[in-house]
Amino acid sequence: MDVPLQTKYTLSPITNNIPRSHRPSLLRARVTCSLTPAKKSHPNREKLVLEKRLVNPPPSNDPTLQSTLTHRLWVGAGCTTVFASFAKSIIGGFGSHILLEPALAGYAGYILADLGSGLYHWAIDNYGDESTPLVGTQIEAARGHHKWPWIITIRQFANNSHALARGITFTVLPLVLACNDPVVHGFVSMFAFFILFCQQCHAWAHERKSKLPPLVVAFQDMGLLLSRRQHIFEALEKVLYVQFGVKPRSWSDPNSE
Repeated sequence: MDVPLQTKYTLSPITNNIPRSHRPSLLRARVTCSLTPAKKSHPNREKLVLEKRLVNPPPSNDPTLQSTLTHRLWVGAGCTTVFASFAKSIIGGFGSHILLEPALAGYAGYILADLGSGLYHWAIDNYGDESTPLVGTQIEAARGHHKWPWIITIRQFANNSHALARGITFTVLPLVLACNDPVVHGFVSMFAFFILFCQQCHAWAHERKSKLPPLVVAFQDMGLLLSRRQHIFEALEKVLYVQFGVKPRSWSDPNSE
């Protein structure tokens, strides 16, 4: 509680030098100074969060959904790098008279890429926010996808896949240049191929079967590609909720489709 501090100064000694005829009413004056400590301001410590979110979905001809020359060049570089790794696996396998090991390594690469990419997409779709380290930007983008999942079906291929293709180029190219082991390239080529095309498989999973190529539908029915009914890891969501009490966005987002 603030307590006013008062100091009183009497000016009567000053008036002693003034003739009484000039100070008929000035007998005594007091000046009172009140010193009150300034109140400390407590600014609102809650951060003001400005969220940049689309109110309406972008139209199909929106420039952000179109592929650019740079996108296409990166996809071309990524595909070339993957093909070079695959070619080294085939040539090295025939040259060394070993075919089973590269094939098994390739199958392992496919399984790991399928599982890893599926878990990653599911995780950023349902957990975390824009402040999450390293992947916050992708999580924020995934929220838009979670609200309008069909947008990925109208995003052009190179636009959808160029970021992955760029990453594949930088990681696989050194292996292509430095390694000649057909087993290693059997694994790397299949893993990189399905990682590079996982966004396209993701788009197919949101598309109606009537609009998909018959071969893609056949692969989805066989379980080789992600389908609409396999899109959410419902069992894992329940385990995480029971163990940690964390609900995925897909359970509570009223805007999700």
